[in-house]
Amino acid sequence: MAPKSLNWNSSSLTHGWQRGVKSFYWGLGFQPEDFNKPQIGIATPLLDGNICNMKAYEVASLIREGCAESGLIAFPFGVSGVSDNITQGHEGGASSLVSRNLMANGAEMVTSAHCYDGLIGVHHCDKNGPAFAMALARLNFPGLIVNGGSILPGCHSGKPITILDSYDSQAQANNGSMSFDESEAIIRAACPGAGGCGIAASFNTWGIALEAMGLSLPDTSSIPAVDAGKKGDCLRAGQAMRRLLELDLRPRTILTQAALTNAMTAIAAMGGSTNGVLHILAVAHEAGVDFTLKDVQAICRRTPVYCNFAPRGRGTMADLHRIGGTAMLLKHFLRAGLLDGSCITVTGQTLAENVAHCPDVPADQDLIAPLGQPFKDYADLQICFGNLAPHGMVFKVSSRQSPQFKGRAICFESVKAVSDAAAEKRIQPGHFVVLRGVGPIAAGMPELLVASAALAVPELDGKVAFLSDGRVSGVSHGVMGIHCSPEAAVGGPISAVQDGDEIEFDLLAGTIHLHADLSERHAEWPQPKHQRGYLADFAATACQAHQGCVSSWVLRDR
Repeated sequence: MAPKSLNWNSSSLTHGWQRGVKSFYWGLGFQPEDFNKPQIGIATPLLDGNICNMKAYEVASLIREGCAESGLIAFPFGVSGVSDNITQGHEGGASSLVSRNLMANGAEMVTSAHCYDGLIGVHHCDKNGPAFAMALARLNFPGLIVNGGSILPGCHSGKPITILDSYDSQAQANNGSMSFDESEAIIRAACPGAGGCGIAASFNTWGIALEAMGLSLPDTSSIPAVDAGKKGDCLRAGQAMRRLLELDLRPRTILTQAALTNAMTAIAAMGGSTNGVLHILAVAHEAGVDFTLKDVQAICRRTPVYCNFAPRGRGTMADLHRIGGTAMLLKHFLRAGLLDGSCITVTGQTLAENVAHCPDVPADQDLIAPLGQPFKDYADLQICFGNLAPHGMVFKVSSRQSPQFKGRAICFESVKAVSDAAAEKRIQPGHFVVLRGVGPIAAGMPELLVASAALAVPELDGKVAFLSDGRVSGVSHGVMGIHCSPEAAVGGPISAVQDGDEIEFDLLAGTIHLHADLSERHAEWPQPKHQRGYLADFAATACQAHQGCVSSWVLRDR
């Protein structure tokens, strides 16, 4: 049933029986007519100590201005984000995925507690956008997500560089294949200013996915953070928000199985991050949509790779913006027969209608492959099941042509141990590098970028496989099988792997197998003792990776 007015929720306060609360609105500077206007919350991940979020205040202020121009009253509020780069390789890594669930809870809490009529989330860093998509699905209040924009490439020796080059150069310096001074020069120059990581890492993977699933306006993900066009992108959110209220168009109307299939297909076709899989599963659970790793497996098997973004290639989001933007890319995917154009989006129009005006992909570029000529016939992302991962494991393989791999296990329990072993050349081609005890219950499921980067040096890249119950950054590349479920800390088979065990996978068959009788092994994994309250709370409530690491009550109530 459509609401009687656009202020369908806030009117319970501005015109409710508890008239005393109106003192606060008068104190905020309300005029009499303002009590009839819809109120919108703007979930803002304020974090000045992270370049991804440097423009959060500015973006939120522009969205607020756009809302005012459309007759809405908007209130930015803060949520608890962290930097996915600054937290790499140390205790802080445990906070990354935890922050997603905390931000979702925070956005839900403020929006519902203050009786806002809608929610606009701002996607600046990896876990921001997924958190707000989860909150919108959970609340089912009208809303959308605005992208804060990605960073421009840096420059070293006359060539463009990105954060990927920072971690690769660190690994090369550690093993002696690059000088410390050269590595330091790259690290200094890789990030020239504000914006989320500019490659097809987790931030941009989710930005494109949000447009594909219909929760973001066209092209918001491809406009760089420092581009003049970002101002207009933020201002238009107010008009779009008002339109959503007028239509009473709610997130769960948008987040259908077809929409989530579009999002996962876009992630696969762009060569996106493994983290996108985890977040798609989480949003599906929040929205009450039947969408599992089996669905992801089927999508990845049939979806070719059409983009050459780093880390699989050298392209950046700045390149995509320059040649036409995300809407143009999604039109290309539609023309390739990959997406369902009939899905409704936050514009009130279908995906096909959103991109109909876009030009075709230009010929004079190497970021997007021509129709019918993909870079690869199946996705870099694949899902495997087997005795090592009964509930599934997410693979990303972009630096190896063969979909099969067989080798011997060499086991580790810390990121630094992997990095040291690689530097000391104890890790050799043919090894399965197994890092366990870093799943959601054990450690908050941190990103293991420092470990994966250590294996991306030329002598190991594509010649070893990395297996873990943790996550990797979208910056990572190589042969990686992660999100192993169940994790070691809850008795998953990965806890019983021993040095020298033979392991093999076949990506297209969807299998991962440990050649050992696991029934004869009884690995006693130490129960985690968390010293941080946020991590203890997360571990007490989080589900396993194949369920998107949502809180257990979400599965119970959906």
